[in-house]
Amino acid sequence: MTSDEYTDNNDKPIKLGLRPNIKQFLVLVLVNAFVGSMIGLEQTVVPLIGAKEFDIQSNALIVSFIASFGLVKAILNLFAGKISDKWGRKNVLILGWLFGIPVPVLLLAAPDWNWIIIANIFLGINQGLAWSMTVNMKIDLVGKEKRGFALGFNEFSGYFAVAIVGFITGYLASMYGLKPYPFYLGFTFVVLGLLISWLIVKDTREFTFLEMKTQDENKTLEINNGNVNRNLGFVKVFLQTSWKNRSLLAISQAGLVNNLIFGVSWGLFTLYFSSYGLGTNDIGLLKALHPGIWGIVQLATGFLSDKVGRKILVFPGLFIQSIGIWTILYSQEFFGWVVGMSFLGLGTALVYPTLLAAISDIAHPNWRATSLGVYRFWRDMGFVIGAIVIGFISDLFDMFIAIQIVAWIGVASGIVVILLMKEIKT
Repeated sequence: MTSDEYTDNNDKPIKLGLRPNIKQFLVLVLVNAFVGSMIGLEQTVVPLIGAKEFDIQSNALIVSFIASFGLVKAILNLFAGKISDKWGRKNVLILGWLFGIPVPVLLLAAPDWNWIIIANIFLGINQGLAWSMTVNMKIDLVGKEKRGFALGFNEFSGYFAVAIVGFITGYLASMYGLKPYPFYLGFTFVVLGLLISWLIVKDTREFTFLEMKTQDENKTLEINNGNVNRNLGFVKVFLQTSWKNRSLLAISQAGLVNNLIFGVSWGLFTLYFSSYGLGTNDIGLLKALHPGIWGIVQLATGFLSDKVGRKILVFPGLFIQSIGIWTILYSQEFFGWVVGMSFLGLGTALVYPTLLAAISDIAHPNWRATSLGVYRFWRDMGFVIGAIVIGFISDLFDMFIAIQIVAWIGVASGIVVILLMKEIKT
């Protein structure tokens, strides 16, 4: 048996890489498409339900469902990697789908806005567990060489599904009303995602053991300016990822700002476009452009980051997102909004898989899943900050000023990346 091979619990040889694991990799791509579809259910319709069905006047209150989703998802991200190291990746993936079952039920039956918030607590658990596992399992399978490509493919499947389902639900809502037809799709997504995860997906923890076995024990990584500790505890990993390592700090804050922008796009942009009298179908189209372009272009940017490095894609991506926001604000007509949402998608595609790959480059395989969880905790706290702070500013002043602030935050985040993040050679 060669040094890059290992045996699983059934004494079958396994090997790192995309080609030898392509079948399982593609199954996980399909699973993550269903995971992303669960977010797509809400992308267009839910903010409009708050404004039109429940007659909520406060923008901050309407986007509160994003805050509840983001907070729960962030906390679950924090612990999902550690839990999966103990319970196995597949078991946590299945658990995530079980928590997804109540989501379409609650959205369909909701008599008031509190039910929507509760639905998003379940959705946050579903996403925090299931999406985390599709990320970790793909990283386990492919090893180091194709990591950016693998993550680009993973995020493509999830966010392209967000776009498609967001557009479809917008169309259904324009034809048949905001409820109930758009949410019927959710039952299909949950059932198929759960069955595929249970019956077809295989656990990948053994691939992590293989990577640890083949990794050079004397390799020095830029953590505490010395040899990396293979067995860091949770608190130490949290501190390294959040603050002590400047590259990891830059990556974590960039992820937070990226999802702050996504949260504002998800919630406030729906209300912003609606304020100009756009119909649900047109809003659905505009909202689909951001995750749709983001999803497709990630196929190239993940692969590109393997070739040219991570930092060189991250800070331009943040700047391009800010340009997209300004384009939306100052065009004030449909074509300009199309261009702006497209810029948002392009900028996010440069950032999203690249940050995940950068974390994976730095963290030792033994605590990589935990470090990814810490990063994804900070990243998804962007949903919470975006919903609460930007929603409050929108109520206090107006949506134009609130969204303008978000654009400047994106620029500031890009500058932090330039100053603190070291380029990672893959």
